[in-house]
Amino acid sequence: MNLISQRREVGEFRKRYKWMALVAVLFFGVLVVRAFQMEVLEYRRWSGVAVENITKTIVLPATRGVIRDDHGRVVAANRPAYNVFITPQLIDMDRDVQRIATLMGLTAAQRDEFRHRLETVPDRRRTHQIEMFSDVTRDQLAALETHQTELPGVDVVAVPVRTYPFGSLAAHAIGYLNEINADDLARLPGQGYRAGDTIGRSGLEKAWEGYLRGRRGYRRVLVDVRGRSHGNSPGTETRVEPVPGRDIKLTLDMELMRTIERAFRSQPAGAAVVVDVHTGSVRALYSKPSYDLNEMSGRLTEERAAEIRDNQFRPLIDKTIYETYYPASTFKVFGALAALGDSILTPANHLDCPGYYEFGGRRFLCSELRGHGDTDMRRALVQSCNVYFYDLARQVGLDRLSRYARDFGLGEPTGIGINTESRGEIPDYAWYARRYGNQFRGGFTLNEGIGQGNAKVTVMQLAMAYAAIANGGTLYYPQLVEQVASPDGQQAEDFAPRVRRRVNVPRENLTYVIDGLYGVVNDPLGTAYDARILDGVPMAGKTGTAQVARHVAREDEDPRNTDYLSRSNAWFAGFAPAGDPEVVIVVIVEHGGGGGRTAAPIALQILQEYLGGGMPAHAAPHAVAQPVRTSRRPGAGAH
Repeated sequence: MNLISQRREVGEFRKRYKWMALVAVLFFGVLVVRAFQMEVLEYRRWSGVAVENITKTIVLPATRGVIRDDHGRVVAANRPAYNVFITPQLIDMDRDVQRIATLMGLTAAQRDEFRHRLETVPDRRRTHQIEMFSDVTRDQLAALETHQTELPGVDVVAVPVRTYPFGSLAAHAIGYLNEINADDLARLPGQGYRAGDTIGRSGLEKAWEGYLRGRRGYRRVLVDVRGRSHGNSPGTETRVEPVPGRDIKLTLDMELMRTIERAFRSQPAGAAVVVDVHTGSVRALYSKPSYDLNEMSGRLTEERAAEIRDNQFRPLIDKTIYETYYPASTFKVFGALAALGDSILTPANHLDCPGYYEFGGRRFLCSELRGHGDTDMRRALVQSCNVYFYDLARQVGLDRLSRYARDFGLGEPTGIGINTESRGEIPDYAWYARRYGNQFRGGFTLNEGIGQGNAKVTVMQLAMAYAAIANGGTLYYPQLVEQVASPDGQQAEDFAPRVRRRVNVPRENLTYVIDGLYGVVNDPLGTAYDARILDGVPMAGKTGTAQVARHVAREDEDPRNTDYLSRSNAWFAGFAPAGDPEVVIVVIVEHGGGGGRTAAPIALQILQEYLGGGMPAHAAPHAVAQPVRTSRRPGAGAH
């Protein structure tokens, strides 16, 4: 009986043993397959995880390239600052967060935001350094350094921070940086950017980002389970040195920019451009009001941002290449060249100016209501006679007038290569037909002839056009960058002037017009004669007074503000020395009133200080323009 029971138990055991053996074989088979998968198929992935568990990567930031002006003055450089990086995996959320907040003097709200940022870091990045605080104060730095051994997940890294020695001067041209955002990261995949980096947002900082930014490096060190490094044996540390950005040398002259800033001191808004007539190199690019680049690239508060945004004089607008204006009488030179070029008028043609021009049953007023009397083309340029140019525009025709203006680069971007550049507007008959259909009126052409129609230009466009007149007909692209070089200066790339086109205008016609522009400043009847410089560099140019729409005031607005915003814009476009031009200057004073009274003194003072000494002959250039006391009827006041 016992023998039978034992045999049954052995048989039952053998059945179970087979199942146990099968389970064991399957179990070890799974282990072998998984081991093969991890050790062979997924070797790189898991070896990387293993390395990350015993190493810590320390970022070595790259130094951004330095920007200098034409004389080597630094306009954008780097200062040392300290940023706090956190490795989330090495942080105890309950203990370390409160400790760090206490050491750094964070408020309760800042501490909660800090905790939230740590908690939302993706798992794949928790072993990486994440920048949490930038440009910490000396007290915060000292507190963290004192307790560094107690906080192995915290690293304070010295980083270069952008600084701008000239502050707001040339701010629109230089541009600024700020932190990269999620949209930027999605737009720039594979280019080495990551959260916490800065990127150029405007001006040259944005346009030349690829040259300036450099490439970061890193250092990997062995750490223990608490993230502390105890010193590495030779060969166990990996280090890749950062590559600094390239330096840029500009064509701008910051001392000239200071001169322009002084000349504009009493004017709330305006712009000025100075260009080398022989190369197109931009010597000055001034827009007022402006903003401090250090503030824009640093800790810009919401209150300050709102103050800049709500400023009625629009400091965020680059008034040299984005804002467009009616050119007023500075446009008359293109009509004169069109009439001479196609032999419609000659210097010998005269016209009587009674102070108005009758056309289509209307009277279009002259800049001088008493009239200029017997007038030829030169005198019309010198005294800015509207009546002469009304008649000239009627004979030349709108299409021919527009064609000559476009030949000199008006109505299309100059190609300066920074920020957003406006095209301006140079209407022809087809433009009016699209806009007004069958409602075209001959008065459109007359107003166009004195720059008071629908033509609009930028300050830069007008500067390049006048440079082409001064140099004999070569229209250049404006040039801002002269050279790009490595930080050690060993490798440099120079940029030659670029010709846009040759304007087909006879030399004798340019000479005749230039003689008229010389008379504007130096003839006793010239509109800029009172602003001339005694015993100074001889200059030539054209004034302009561009009417603007009457400002409609708000109920709570100061009446004096309404009066100011209803004044005409004041222009001066000219060059010096008159006999052998070197530079062109174009100045616009927003709501400055008369061009000869406001813009010309500013422009001539700037050129005189730039090219040589001398004092103004009469009125001080800083005098605030008074309201223009001319009729608001079509064509009045464009001189």
